[in-house]
Amino acid sequence: MRTILRSIISSIIFLLYPYLVYKGVQEGVVWFAPAVIASIYFFQAVKTRKRRVRLQKLGIVIILFLGAIYYQDIMAKLVPIIIQLSLMLFFGKTLLRGKGPSLVERFAQLDFPDIPPVLSRYCRHLTMMWTGFFAFNVMACLLLALLAPVHWWAIYTGVMIFLLTALLMVAEYIWRFFLFRRIELSPEQIPGVKESAKAMIINGRKIWLDVQAS
Repeated sequence: MRTILRSIISSIIFLLYPYLVYKGVQEGVVWFAPAVIASIYFFQAVKTRKRRVRLQKLGIVIILFLGAIYYQDIMAKLVPIIIQLSLMLFFGKTLLRGKGPSLVERFAQLDFPDIPPVLSRYCRHLTMMWTGFFAFNVMACLLLALLAPVHWWAIYTGVMIFLLTALLMVAEYIWRFFLFRRIELSPEQIPGVKESAKAMIINGRKIWLDVQAS
C-alpha cells in the first residue's frame, strides 16, 4: 500500500513539474522544483537493488542538484527531457536484437498469450512509433528549453505532450480495431479499453522491471 501511495505522489509531482518550474521562474525560486525531483530519484536509487539502475538515478540526482545551484533556468527544464529520453530508450531497447519481444508485444501478450505473426509485427511497428514519438519530444523539449519563453516550454511539457499522447492512443485503438477484424479476430476476442488498462496496471510494473533487468 505504501509503495502504491509513493508512486501516486511521485506521479503527481512529475505531472505538476512544468507548472512548478514556471512559478519558480516567476517567484525567483526556480531551484525548488529540480531539488524535489532530485530527492525522488535519490530515494529510488537507495531503494533499488540493481547497481546499474542505482548509478543511473544517482547520476540524475547529481545533475539536478548541480542545476539547482548553477544555470538554474536551463537546468530546471531538464526533467521532461530526461523523462522523454528514458521512455525513448525504454521502448527502443526492446527493438534491439536479443532484447525482444518488443515492449508493446509484451503488453499484448497479456491479452493474447499466443500472438500470431501479423500481430507481432504490428506490435513491433507500434513500438517503433512510440520510440520515435518520444525522440521527437526530446528534441522539442530541448529546443523549447534553450530558445523559447518559459511559458511555451511549460505549455508543451505540461499540456501538449499529454494531448499528443492521448491522440496517438485513440488513433492506435481505432486502427487496432480494423486490423483485428482484418486478421479475422472476432469482436469478442478484441479486448476493450477497460480490460487492457486493467491488465497494464496489474502487470505493468513487472514488465517495466523485466525490461530494466534485460
